[in-house]
Amino acid sequence: MSDDFYNHKFANGFTLVAEKMRGVRSAAFTLLLPAGAAFDPPDRGGLSAMLVDLIFRGAGSRNSRQVTTDLDNLGTQRGEGVEAVHTSHFAATLGTSLIATLEIYADIIRRPHLPADEVEAVRALALQELQALEDEPRQKIFVELRSRHYAYPFGRPTVGVRAALESATHDELTRHHARMCRAAGAILGVAGDIDWPKLRDAVDRLFGDWPPGDDIRLESGPRGLHTDHIEHESTQTQIGIAYPTVPYRDPEYFSAQGAVTVLSGGSSSRLFTEVREKRGLCYAVYASYHSLLDTGSVVCYAGTTNERAQETLDVTLAEIARVQRDVAADEVARAQAGLKSSIIMQGESSSARSASVAADWFHLGRVRSLAEMQSAIDALSPESIMNHLERHPPRDFTIVTLGPKSLEINLVGE
Repeated sequence: MSDDFYNHKFANGFTLVAEKMRGVRSAAFTLLLPAGAAFDPPDRGGLSAMLVDLIFRGAGSRNSRQVTTDLDNLGTQRGEGVEAVHTSHFAATLGTSLIATLEIYADIIRRPHLPADEVEAVRALALQELQALEDEPRQKIFVELRSRHYAYPFGRPTVGVRAALESATHDELTRHHARMCRAAGAILGVAGDIDWPKLRDAVDRLFGDWPPGDDIRLESGPRGLHTDHIEHESTQTQIGIAYPTVPYRDPEYFSAQGAVTVLSGGSSSRLFTEVREKRGLCYAVYASYHSLLDTGSVVCYAGTTNERAQETLDVTLAEIARVQRDVAADEVARAQAGLKSSIIMQGESSSARSASVAADWFHLGRVRSLAEMQSAIDALSPESIMNHLERHPPRDFTIVTLGPKSLEINLVGE
C-alpha cells in the first residue's frame, strides 16, 4: 500500500487497516465485528440488537457510569449499531486520545460485565426502537423490503422481532456473546492523525491475544415474496422497490453508482424531476445503492397520498425502465460532480474515512484511495453506463407497499 495506508492481519484473524491523513488532528475508528443480525439464532432475531447496548453497561474494571464518563473525558464521539452481517462500533476523538479510547473499547468488546440487572432496561429500549417503526412508516417499509429482497438470513430485521426481544434471557444473551465475540473476521479501520507503529503495537496488545473463535458460516436460504402489501391505516402510502445490481467489489461498481445517481442524484435527477416536480405525485422519492459481500442492490422509495399511489408506482417503475434506453451527457456530468463531491467531503473527515477503509477491506481486501475513486468516476460516460445497464438491467424486482390499499404491479419490460 502507499505511504499513507497500512494494514496488518494478526495471527488470530483480527485485521487492522489504517490511513494516515495529513493535516488533521482527529482520529477515528470503525470496528466491524462479524456478529450482525444474520448471525442471530433462528427465531431469536434481536439478540445482537440487545447486546450492542448491554456491553456498554460495565466493562473491565469500569462500571456502567465509568465507561461513559471515561469516554466523555477523552472527548469521544461514538456510535454503534447492528447491520446485516456486522455489528459496528464507531468512535472519533483527538489523535492523542486514540489509543486510550481503544483501550476502553477493548474492554467493552472483550470483557463486558453483561449485568443481569440491566437486561430489562436494555429490553425496554430495544422494544421502544421496534415500536418506533410503527410511527415511522418510511423506516418500516425499508425493513419490510429488505426482509423480502435479500435471501435469508441477510434480510433479517436488524432491530429484531418482538417475540425474541420480549423473551430473551440473561443466560441466552451471555451465551450468544460468548459465541459471537471472536477475533477471526473482525476488521478495525482507523483514519486520521495516527502513528502507525504505535497504533499497530497497541492493537496487538489489546486484541492480539483475543481467541479467534469458531468459524461460523452463513448459509443462504429462500427469499421472501417478490411483491407484497402491508395493511396500514393511513392517509399516505409508502412504496419500496428493490432490484439486484453488481456488488461493491465488482469492476462495474462505479457504472452502477453512476446509473443510480442519474436516477436519484439531487433535484435534477430523473426520479425527482419526473415523479415529484413535473407531476407532483409524491413528497419524497429517491433511489440508493446498497451492497452485501456478494450482491448489490438498488433500493427505491416513494411516499405519496393514497389517491396518487398507483400513478406514483407506475411512473417510478417507468423511469427505472427508461434509464436503460437513454443516458445523456449532461446527466453523467452531474452524476460525476455529485459523486466526486461526496468523495472529497469523505476525504476531509477522519470518521468517514475510518468507515470507508474498514468497508473496503471487507469487500475488496484492500483500500481504494481517493485518487483511484476519482479516476473511476472521471471515466464514466453515457456509453459506459448504458453498456453496464445492458449487461445488468433492472429486473427481478421486489416491490412492497404499505398503506390502506394494495396496488397493481405493472412492470415495464418484464
